[in-house]
Amino acid sequence: MARARLRDLGITIGTLPPGPHNAITDVPDLWVGHTTLIYDDPRVARTGVTVILPRQGRIWKEPAFAAYHSYNGCGEMTGMHWVAESGMLTTPIAITNTGQVGTVHEALGSFAVDHGLTEEFELPVVAETYDGWLNDMAARHITREHVFEAIAKAGPGPVAEGCVGGGTGMICHEFKGGIGTASRRVDLPAGKFTVGVLVQANYGARRDLRLDGVPVGEELGLDQIPSGWAEAEPAPESGDDPRSEGGSIIVIVATDAPLLPFQCKRLAQRATTGLARTGGFGYNGSGDIFLAFATGNAFDPGTIKPVSLQMLTNAMMNPFFAATAEAVEEAIWNAMLAAETTVGFKGRVAYAIPHAEVVRIWKKYRG
Repeated sequence: MARARLRDLGITIGTLPPGPHNAITDVPDLWVGHTTLIYDDPRVARTGVTVILPRQGRIWKEPAFAAYHSYNGCGEMTGMHWVAESGMLTTPIAITNTGQVGTVHEALGSFAVDHGLTEEFELPVVAETYDGWLNDMAARHITREHVFEAIAKAGPGPVAEGCVGGGTGMICHEFKGGIGTASRRVDLPAGKFTVGVLVQANYGARRDLRLDGVPVGEELGLDQIPSGWAEAEPAPESGDDPRSEGGSIIVIVATDAPLLPFQCKRLAQRATTGLARTGGFGYNGSGDIFLAFATGNAFDPGTIKPVSLQMLTNAMMNPFFAATAEAVEEAIWNAMLAAETTVGFKGRVAYAIPHAEVVRIWKKYRG
């Protein structure tokens, strides 16, 4: 049974309404798929891959305007030089662990060639965060077939969160982290639009964790295991715990609004606000890399004729900035709340954040 999301606990943050699934898939024609690898033999696997397919995978031939922002660059997201140069996203997006960016990159390219989706070359977008505390990353568990499986599983609707796909082995604010998603609706005179976010959260110290300003991490305590955790599972050994001055987060922001590349850049930058609200501020060792794309314009990238485009003015961007910040904050919390206590590599344990304690602390401050 799936663990509760933030709103299932009776906690609502922000002012803008979510979409029907409160997920990145609320953006029309956007699909998400996961492959999750959990086994102990012959070597410990707590890893996987998550794929995002804009335009139901037609993104190879129907690009979307896009831009990225590197909040702190101790990480990898491939293909960003071409995104910056062209202002376009031209491939699906995959998120995995640090050690297997190459495998996933090659698999996406092979998929495009095998299915006739490209005629020249591929510069796939693959992002990563490090799962080596719970996953025997040197075993290189992920194969190209696992990437193909995630693509085949991709679809619309609710998105599995927590210990799934690329988020299987991730840790966030010293709790079990992983994949999270959320969305917001923006209603303007120019039209009704959706902003959707997906994160792979693997960063942060417990002491910094906040929920809409509430100091949840401090209230839970910095050293002891809070009530609500399984007593049968061992606590981290001294000097061998996930506490870190680093870690990473990948944020993907999507919208169906007709934004141009420079506006996507502005949207990607606002992901930092949502991250900061939860207590992330870009450690020296963080790979905090954010990509935003907009599907509100469609055009043939190979045409030699002028094309007609729509755009929103910059005067209309503020609601999109707020939507991005709110959705990022909620997506990070959904990643933690959905995740389950995980025993992994070398018997290490990453504990799920206790829901009852979060609710108790929230009520203490918010009544």
